[in-house]
Amino acid sequence: MIKSAYLDTSVFGGYFDEEFSEPTVSFFERIIRDKIDLIVSEVLTSELENAPEHVRDLLDLIPNSQIRSIDVNPEAERLAKHYISEKVVGKTSYADCLHIALATLSHADILVSWNFQHIVNIDRIRGYNSVNLKLGYKMIEIHSPLELGTYE
Repeated sequence: MIKSAYLDTSVFGGYFDEEFSEPTVSFFERIIRDKIDLIVSEVLTSELENAPEHVRDLLDLIPNSQIRSIDVNPEAERLAKHYISEKVVGKTSYADCLHIALATLSHADILVSWNFQHIVNIDRIRGYNSVNLKLGYKMIEIHSPLELGTYE
């Protein structure tokens, strides 16, 4: 059972994208229905500042009681830099690494993303989790909204 989820910016954009909309809308409904806590980082809110208003307004769908805000801190920055130094991804993916680090450090049950190049990618997931285990952190589950549908 998912109790907390960290969503990166691609999930918010996916809500309105024809290709990704159906599973994304379904996952947002699941967050509300199942009372899944949404972990919102300052990386997400900063990236959303550049998004269209209707994308930014998606956070308003989630009750405030289900939102936990977290800030970037030195430990998250160090962990993100470890992902890069271990060559999980390149230097240009630092923001993606911060998302992974913040989800890990906030003990999110799951990180949800549509970013298949740098995040939802089996080789990358193994790399992130290898670094996490090497440094004494827990592994992080990473999935796209498509994988998180409920089937009855």
